[in-house]
Amino acid sequence: MVGPALYRSDYTPESSKVTRKAKNPAALSRDANRRTLPAMSQLLDSCLDALGLGSVLQREALGGGCISDVARLTLSGGGSLILKQNPQAPADMFPAEAAGLAALRDAGTLRVPRVVHAQADYILLEDLGRGAPATDYWDRLGEGLAQLHGESRSQFGFGCNNYCGATPQDNSPLLDGHEFFARFRLLALAREARQRELIGEGLYARLQSIARRLPELVPKQRAVLLHGDLWSGNVHCCSDGLPALIDPASYWGWAEADLAMTLLFGGFAPSFYEAYEGNSGLDPGWQERAPLYNLYHLLNHLLLFGGSYLAQLEQDAARFG
Repeated sequence: MVGPALYRSDYTPESSKVTRKAKNPAALSRDANRRTLPAMSQLLDSCLDALGLGSVLQREALGGGCISDVARLTLSGGGSLILKQNPQAPADMFPAEAAGLAALRDAGTLRVPRVVHAQADYILLEDLGRGAPATDYWDRLGEGLAQLHGESRSQFGFGCNNYCGATPQDNSPLLDGHEFFARFRLLALAREARQRELIGEGLYARLQSIARRLPELVPKQRAVLLHGDLWSGNVHCCSDGLPALIDPASYWGWAEADLAMTLLFGGFAPSFYEAYEGNSGLDPGWQERAPLYNLYHLLNHLLLFGGSYLAQLEQDAARFG
């Protein structure tokens, strides 16, 4: 969930770090019966004690969260953990994130923080530290993502529904990837945007047409495990300089869709794409289709943050509709 949508190839480490927008207060449901922050703090202390981790000695706020508050907790039992919390989060948001992290971690191709505990209001994660990128940082990320995408299956979807940012993401299983992307990605968000009058009837009709024509526009691909929201802010540089995947919106889908998201907000280093292509059977035409896949993410940002994404959405939809 980031700033202006730009396709760029002039990568520098600084240019990849896009400033996130402020948290959208309308993005999550507001339930007066959800816990207050003091009550959450008491429950967190009880959880840490039950896990034998002691109490919180220091709480350091970390930047980067547009949906949840993020902090590093230094513990009396030794070590530290990362806490993401939001008292207004839907009850299944953090458990669904935990399921995505577990799936990526189980794949074993890239570092992923271990989930210590997850419940309705928060998730506790392994603290991977923070360092400067190693010289082969982007190469390792490209190779690892190619390996992640190297295992495929016939069925699209995921074991549970989850969220891309604060937007619910339907992961009901389907065998047809075109139908999956049309129903649960493009049309689901286009319908919501139209109902909220964020897009006009003309753009809505164009998105519907694109959804119908997906078999003509996108080559048939098997389902692979995706990060699902793969921009630079969701790749973490660990204390040893190696990359880790964080904040996923995982499901089994098209590999090209994961790669497309990397281009949406500035792109990754060229060595990332070279390493990925060198370790995969990537179709060379994927970049031409990238704006099509990213219609989903532009719709999502439109729903979460408003009209600043509309012009890019209209421009990219016109290319395919």
